[in-house]
Amino acid sequence: MGIASTNPATGEVEKTFDAMSGEEVDRALGRAAHAFGSYRLTPYEDRARWMRAAADLLDAETDRIAAVMTAEMGKTLAAARAEAGKCAKALRYYADHAEDLLTERVVDAGAVGAKRAFVRYDPLGPVLAVMPWNFPLWQVIRFAAPALMVGNVGLLKHASNVPQTALFLEELFRRAGFPEGAFQTLLIGSGAVEGIVRDPRVKAATLTGSEPAGRAVAAAAGAEIKPTVLELGGSDPFVVMPSADLERAAATAAESRCLNNGQSCISAKRFIVDEEVADAFERLFVAAMRAKRVGDPRDADTDVGPLVSESAREEAAALVADAVEKGATVLCGGEIPAGPGWYYPPTVVTGITRDMRIFGEEVFAPVASLYRVRGVSAAVELANATGFGLGSNAWTNDLAEQERFIRELDAGQVFLNGMVTSYPELPFGGVKRSGYGRELAGPGLHAFANTKTIWVG
Repeated sequence: MGIASTNPATGEVEKTFDAMSGEEVDRALGRAAHAFGSYRLTPYEDRARWMRAAADLLDAETDRIAAVMTAEMGKTLAAARAEAGKCAKALRYYADHAEDLLTERVVDAGAVGAKRAFVRYDPLGPVLAVMPWNFPLWQVIRFAAPALMVGNVGLLKHASNVPQTALFLEELFRRAGFPEGAFQTLLIGSGAVEGIVRDPRVKAATLTGSEPAGRAVAAAAGAEIKPTVLELGGSDPFVVMPSADLERAAATAAESRCLNNGQSCISAKRFIVDEEVADAFERLFVAAMRAKRVGDPRDADTDVGPLVSESAREEAAALVADAVEKGATVLCGGEIPAGPGWYYPPTVVTGITRDMRIFGEEVFAPVASLYRVRGVSAAVELANATGFGLGSNAWTNDLAEQERFIRELDAGQVFLNGMVTSYPELPFGGVKRSGYGRELAGPGLHAFANTKTIWVG
């Protein structure tokens, strides 16, 4: 099916939408280009006022949009409400800090033979954002808030299974006071993306999603010499050393692996435990995973809702089955439950070898891979033995080990003794096949700004 809201808890299609025609897309691009001509000149205080108004609207309508997200992609209502609150925080962060982060930077004029010399940050123009379904509000806000505060205008191509969330976002910015055309949702299929990227009115693109989608957008943008930011998959390690607080580490491990029903790029997926504490950690971790309650995402007692689609569940089950066929052991979960909806239980797999698909592929489900190693060097080697490099966790109270993990883990983020998450105040992004460029904090503003050198003789 094309653009439709399908409830993962029931498998039923709730609402369908017609894709925009080529003429409608062309008019939207024209509106974006026209809006940029004046919007780029609006004072920061106007942009900040509209941004705060969007945050206020989001706070007031949290229950409404949370229900939409739950119905469209299956996250629990509690998680959906938390996502809306996080988005409001990010909107206010950029309203409060963007002007300072974009202030002209004065340099030593004498050193460059000038009377005055400084660097300023100018907007680029319309930016296309190709966004995924798993955090349908947050993924967009973390692009839109900095882009709009710089003075760019946004074009959103959201995942085709969250059209109601996508339309809510356009409505949100319009009702907050942003000018017509400053932020538009394009209800289109993936086949229309390349043409939009190549359109001369579009000046840059950002994508969060799969590797194939990232390669396609980057290739089209590269051919047109346009900047891109890519945030792709992750297979984050979660390393546990003997000095760790095992109870807290195990509880956090289960929380991370089951976050968003197991469908988060920065969820811990590979649990690498020093053999000295492996038995104790395994007992605690398996117990914590078994304790997670799977059920209707609207129920306040539910910890884990359904996966987003039947194909997503089939893929998770196939990865586990491949591992078992090749000798792995399932410590809990691993069986598709009977009944409607695309549920999959929290699962722990151990005895994994490098010939198993689960070793090298990202598992987008509440499925944990558990490994045993001897010593910090072996832990680092296994943690880095992946093509991905988004986030990473290490649990140790040994200062020397902490420094090694900080220095040697090959990832965009290293979190020690805590769960990887994203904050407006910190840059977010990955290395290797997890993408390039950064969102959030100052780098999120500068990603789609022209860093312009000014020299006055």
